[in-house]
Amino acid sequence: MIINILITVFTIIACIIMFFMVLPFITVVLSLFGKEKISSTEIKKDFDFGCIITAYKNANITKPLIQSLLKQNYSNFEIYLVADDCDVSDWDIQNEKLTVLNPQPALKLKAKSIIHAIESYKRKHDYSVVFDADNLAHPDFLKTINLYANNGHRTIQGQRTAKNLDTMYACADSTGEFYKNYIERYAPYLIGSSSVISGSGMAVQYDLYNDYLNSPEIQQGKEKWKKMLQEDKILQNFLMNRKEKISYAWDAVVYDEKVVSQDQVETQRSRWLFSYFQNLPNSTGFVLKGIFGFNFNQLFFGLMTVSPPMFILLFAAIVFMILAFFIAPPVALGLFIAIAIFSFNILFSLYLSKVPSEIWKALYGLPFFVLGQLKGLFKIGNPNKNFKHSEHTRTVSIDEMLKNKPEKMSQD
Repeated sequence: MIINILITVFTIIACIIMFFMVLPFITVVLSLFGKEKISSTEIKKDFDFGCIITAYKNANITKPLIQSLLKQNYSNFEIYLVADDCDVSDWDIQNEKLTVLNPQPALKLKAKSIIHAIESYKRKHDYSVVFDADNLAHPDFLKTINLYANNGHRTIQGQRTAKNLDTMYACADSTGEFYKNYIERYAPYLIGSSSVISGSGMAVQYDLYNDYLNSPEIQQGKEKWKKMLQEDKILQNFLMNRKEKISYAWDAVVYDEKVVSQDQVETQRSRWLFSYFQNLPNSTGFVLKGIFGFNFNQLFFGLMTVSPPMFILLFAAIVFMILAFFIAPPVALGLFIAIAIFSFNILFSLYLSKVPSEIWKALYGLPFFVLGQLKGLFKIGNPNKNFKHSEHTRTVSIDEMLKNKPEKMSQD
């Protein structure tokens, strides 16, 4: 009797694993029949954008980003650099569109920096656009965001892609982002759900973003320091609770620095994994809200965000498949097929994303990247001790980026 119960539980868990292994492929297939309804004829207004850059301890790393914003093929915007705990005594970029803020005392939290920037706005902008210090904006970034804003979109996530592919770890990191960009952002958006937020390169309507910053989760989180749920997850949870749709603008490209060593993988992924497990109750809640509230957006978004990280899901599938050979052979066959579909879908999504050749050449490095993630998994128990600020070292101008990558990776 007990053995039968255990086999039943084992089979149920195995079926859940199979579901999450196959779900990305189903999402991609459905997205191939989806069509984005964005019309260039709807442009009637040049929306006013407040561009917020948060820097911590190193303001100089933001200079290429600022220059890329000043070279936008768009004019109705202001830049607010929050140089938190930075020495700006030798700051040398002066422009009427740039406001440099050096809060005293130091804020030491991204959410506080964003709030400080909005409180320092020269005027009430239509949208707040958030960038990380190491980002670069394609010259058409704001122009593309304006197109979506004119089509009625209140929250718009741009496509974050690699600024550097100079190491095996950077390529592996970028492989994961290309995959997630398609599976968790572009494909769900095409089939009528919402994009998962990247954390930078997103634009949110002013009043909506202010409501988020004044939400209890942000206010309480300011006191939790590194144990605070990541701002991007708080924002997307806030938007989902309001039944907002998060749009994904594939052609609004933001370049982002990728990790270059295993130490950086461990540091970054330990923080991300902690946030994933911390957010599980919210993700599960959206699945339930979507089911009982008949809301496809909440349901599908919940499934996307409750799905385990790739390496955990794949590891669990392999372990259960091996055990199933001895416990329930048909389940083992099902898991084998699910693993094959999952693996194929990774390559298929990279193909659809038209990734650079460097990505294909560096696929051999994925096991080393996964090893760094596994090590990071053991560091999530003490966030205040183990979670460190990511150091950015790759300084490259937007002109250099466009010289090496002259065209955006369009889905047209």
